[in-house]
Amino acid sequence: MGNYRFILSGGGTGGHIYPAIAIANELKRRYPDAEFLFVGAKDKMEMEKVPNAGYEIEGLWISGLQRKLTWKNMMFPLKLISSLIKAGKIVRRFKPDVAIGTGGFASGPLLQRATKKGVPCLLQEQNSYAGITNKLLADKAKRICVAYDNMEKFFPKEKIVKTGNPVRADLVNLICSKEEALTFFGLDPAKKTVLILGGSLGARRINQLVESKLDFFATHDVQLLWQCGKLYLTDYEKYDSNTVKVKAFLNRMDYAYTAADFIISRAGAGSVSELCLVGKPVVFIPSPNVAEDHQTKNAEALVARDAALMIKEKELDSEFEAKFSGLMKSVQDQERLGGNMKKMALPKATEQIVDEIEKLLK
Repeated sequence: MGNYRFILSGGGTGGHIYPAIAIANELKRRYPDAEFLFVGAKDKMEMEKVPNAGYEIEGLWISGLQRKLTWKNMMFPLKLISSLIKAGKIVRRFKPDVAIGTGGFASGPLLQRATKKGVPCLLQEQNSYAGITNKLLADKAKRICVAYDNMEKFFPKEKIVKTGNPVRADLVNLICSKEEALTFFGLDPAKKTVLILGGSLGARRINQLVESKLDFFATHDVQLLWQCGKLYLTDYEKYDSNTVKVKAFLNRMDYAYTAADFIISRAGAGSVSELCLVGKPVVFIPSPNVAEDHQTKNAEALVARDAALMIKEKELDSEFEAKFSGLMKSVQDQERLGGNMKKMALPKATEQIVDEIEKLLK
């Protein structure tokens, strides 16, 4: 019986959307006749990204609670009731065999309604510090797939399966040569390359840091492959040169990772999982502006295993040059960090999550 029906929900950020799409793709590979429906938040990026990946999506009128008393918070109870009613109708109409939640606000009402109707439900938690929606849903879920150890402080131990996070298929085996990757970006094979990643939209503080350290990088004779984000391209494209390649977005991450000798990155769950597969020396600069400061906790989980370095945003001015110079000078440190990072990789995450979903199919 291949014509199963799968309902998936997760969104708000790429970190919740891409895992859901990766899971759907693997399910579709195993069950070509299956039907899929995504449920997202009406005004968020999933409403564009999911149809681009070839799946149908319906939007709920939902958003998160703000940290301070605002008009949006006053609207929250109304949005929640409206979303629960709509989610109930979607579940009744679509009749899913399994519901899959990857975090984000929309998955709350949908999975709450699905479990109430007796639909088995699987959660996928990307971060080392569980998100609020998944914590609220944990009691009703049949399985919870996680990427880090010690998640029983958030979830019932017997439901947890450590699978890792889904990553893009082209990154599981980097097959391009270094020469090919450097040529693609017009980089010099005689110089070391520093890859700078601030997420798809860019990270203001990382961009400010790079701009202020251009002379520092030049004195160390390294070249930069700088993804500044589409919001910041007009501010930084003036620095584009033979040794500094400024890009809004890197479409060929396989080439970018292969070209890199050192990486400076945010510590979102997706980035961390990809970087473990790549296994190169990384300096994490976690975003302090995310729920429950989960990026710092993600980075700390790797620092604790001697697999990466971390510098907090507020310590960049005082610590960056010393830490980065030290790393560039010590081949031993580079090899140790890269090797320990690689040990943490879980390349079969998507397949393992789908194996768990298959166990829930009646």
